[in-house]
Amino acid sequence: MKNIILTQQEIEHKTKRIAYQIYETFVDEQEIVIAGIASNGYIFAEKLAKMVDDISDLKVTLCEVKINKQNPIEEVITSIPAEEYANKALVLVDDVLNSGTTLIYGVKHFLHVPLKKFKTAVLVDRNHKQYPVKADFKGLSLSTSLQEHIHVVFNDNEEYAYLS
Repeated sequence: MKNIILTQQEIEHKTKRIAYQIYETFVDEQEIVIAGIASNGYIFAEKLAKMVDDISDLKVTLCEVKINKQNPIEEVITSIPAEEYANKALVLVDDVLNSGTTLIYGVKHFLHVPLKKFKTAVLVDRNHKQYPVKADFKGLSLSTSLQEHIHVVFNDNEEYAYLS
């Protein structure tokens, strides 16, 4: 039995709420880039991009960000060239904010390019940061022990987050 912390319905609700927060923050922009950290962060970014597209007239560009989570100082790779997100508003998205390592290296990558606005979004914030990084938009804030792990499952037929 898994300790479910977010059901599919709750994930959908939190995604919609974050999408509205993103729209409110970037309402003066013509276009935003939603950059998801590879695998689950990118899947969550796709969901946010679709929702922002549904609720607003903002042009949404989706970008996948590849970071080596075992060795984050390696080069960060994006699915679109820097020229396509330069001087635009950008939201960096991940599924879970654990220690902040992945997010801080993602932020560092985008600091080499001039941006109009830069925000971060996560589905779950664990509150165990080792780096001075925060999520501007978060679905759930959860204090856990360092031994516990949060897993987000995005399958075709089910979505949920659980604690192990």
